[in-house]
Amino acid sequence: MDLDDLAWLLTDDGQQLLAEATALVAAEPDPLRAQTTLRRTTVAGATPERTSLALSQAGLRRRAEAKLGELASRMYFTPDALEQATRLPVARHRAARLAAFEARTVIDLGCGIGGDLVAAAETGAIVAGVDLDPVRVALAQANLAALGLPGAVQVADATTIDPSPFDVAFADPARRSARGRTFSVDDWTPPWPFVEGLLRRDSCVKVAPGIPHDLVPEGVEAEWVSDHGEVKEAALWSGRLATVRRRATVLGDGGLATLTEEEDPGAPVVPLGRFLYEPDGAVIRAGLVTAVAAGTGGGLIDEHLAYTTSDEAFATPFARGYEVLEELPYREKPLRAALRERGVGRLEIKKRGVDVVPEQLRKRLALSGDEGGTLVLTRVAGEGTALLVRPLR
Repeated sequence: MDLDDLAWLLTDDGQQLLAEATALVAAEPDPLRAQTTLRRTTVAGATPERTSLALSQAGLRRRAEAKLGELASRMYFTPDALEQATRLPVARHRAARLAAFEARTVIDLGCGIGGDLVAAAETGAIVAGVDLDPVRVALAQANLAALGLPGAVQVADATTIDPSPFDVAFADPARRSARGRTFSVDDWTPPWPFVEGLLRRDSCVKVAPGIPHDLVPEGVEAEWVSDHGEVKEAALWSGRLATVRRRATVLGDGGLATLTEEEDPGAPVVPLGRFLYEPDGAVIRAGLVTAVAAGTGGGLIDEHLAYTTSDEAFATPFARGYEVLEELPYREKPLRAALRERGVGRLEIKKRGVDVVPEQLRKRLALSGDEGGTLVLTRVAGEGTALLVRPLR
């Protein structure tokens, strides 16, 4: 998509063609037939290139529903920009934190298609965004307008912008190099020195979940966020926005739960109990596994592994719980025999701390029973262990 494409798509004719494309994408699974049908449209100005554009946009909107929910059907995307966009519940959580700190004005330094601008504007904040890509700037402006939200967006280099007139500066550095996705902060755009400078004021910077703890500057809060069990991002909060050193936030159907290092008294390694707990990925990334162990009245099964155990059954948003039914042989041949003896044919395999590929092991076990089961392969006090477990409701 270029600027002329987007400008035409926003006209009355473009909107009519997009509506027809949306209906076709919903009804016709074959993209070639959908394109052939749409090219017979009577919409003025609907060239073959524009029909392809409309179909592409309709398809992107359907894909975006997983990230952006009810807003996706009114927004505009490019494939790359959609991939990099923040999931809506995560963006709204971040915007709610800004609102709680009474951030009335927010500048987004690298706004992309405007997902974070949208979430902040929904809280009533006055928002502005800049980006180097003219198409993404135009998309961000179109998305704010489509959702009826105010905001100003312009093409600019984030590193040249003075954020001091705004209550909070937000940045989401691009983590891609010429070789593709990068895990080195030296390859970020804007670069890490710019981020460090930003973190000397009231700011929030979205970073990759794998950011090393020792890279987080002193006085900055690192928050890892998961959405329905998937770790989506980490965010660095600075200035008055930082309240702790490390935080894990879990978003789910029941709402939001958060855990910090202030709630972590530590926990010892203990013998395997009746129940096993698998901490949420955000908890693991934040280094708060022992907080889960303490919260369930137990301890770690191994000092190096993110499994905890207890003799009590707990419901916690910070971990999935399993009842330990029995310990099975760890070696493959007797394990296969034990599972067949129990009639297990459908097997979920979870592993941590052992050199096992679940998909390959499942094939080698060649089970054919009628029962389902969950097998945990891990180390208990340093020893390889196979546990047949049942998920707690």
